[in-house]
Amino acid sequence: MVLRLGTRRSELATTQSRWVADRLLEALAVACPQRGFQVELVEIVTSGDISQAAGTPLTQLGGTGVFVSALREAVLDGRCDFAVHSLKDLPNAQPEGLTLAAVPLREDPADALIARNGLTFAQLPAGSVIGTGSPRRAAQLSALRPDLKITGIRGNLGTRIGKVASGELDAVVLAHSGLRRIGRHHEVTHLFGPEQMLPAPGQGALAVECRPESASLLAALRLLDDRASRACVLAERALLARLEAGCAAPVGALATIENQVLTLTAFAGSPDGVQTIRRTATARLLGDPQDEQVANHLGRALAEQMLDAGAALLIPVPDPLPAADEAVAREGDS
Repeated sequence: MVLRLGTRRSELATTQSRWVADRLLEALAVACPQRGFQVELVEIVTSGDISQAAGTPLTQLGGTGVFVSALREAVLDGRCDFAVHSLKDLPNAQPEGLTLAAVPLREDPADALIARNGLTFAQLPAGSVIGTGSPRRAAQLSALRPDLKITGIRGNLGTRIGKVASGELDAVVLAHSGLRRIGRHHEVTHLFGPEQMLPAPGQGALAVECRPESASLLAALRLLDDRASRACVLAERALLARLEAGCAAPVGALATIENQVLTLTAFAGSPDGVQTIRRTATARLLGDPQDEQVANHLGRALAEQMLDAGAALLIPVPDPLPAADEAVAREGDS
């Protein structure tokens, strides 16, 4: 039996899709040893890929969902059986006709610096130019080192790293998870701890979506689900949804679990990093199926604390999109 997996064409997207495919085949070999399964990657071009090739800033696209909607359409119209996304790319609202079948074990969610001459973040001279396409990273970088110059960039991981190698930039900031997945994490010169920089909600996690009526496929994909990873990203995304923050919003969040206690820390800041709000909240997990409810409640409750502290004044209001573009919602940073 051949299962069709929808994926973007980038090196990172196909690498993480193949990783999911391999884990799925391993699980099916144990659960259904008498049946033969294959996974075929179906490459889909998204509006985010097209705009990236043209160099259009994400904030000009309205942000959300530009790397997601075409994949979802391919699953809904039957061209694919399921799709794999970087979870931070998903709009907050789950569309009708699709279900989040699995959140596999999360990779390291941290942000990473790749700088010229092996320099760490602290070693970068004043005036150094750092490239990032993320307002969240730009705000936190500026808050940490207002003496640096932050410039916007787009492109795949290789293109961004190449701007450092060519001397065009002094450094770039990228998701450590993506670098690990394509085997370029050895080039990292500084790893930002959460006390320095909070990642995008869902960063480092993957999302596997399928149609809910595909009962046997849904059951198979559930074998890949990591409950702790799901609880953490649900808390982060619940906060993002309550803040009504889009891709132009300098908002970061990270949830962790220790001894059945879910801890969520979040950041919101002005684009220049001058004004910042950082808050932490905790909740005790109760076990399935209540953990999802606990995670969602924690995210919303922490968002309320941040709104009370003035977060709404720091979050830019996204420009309204034409009706035809309503599906284009928020894309996370690479």
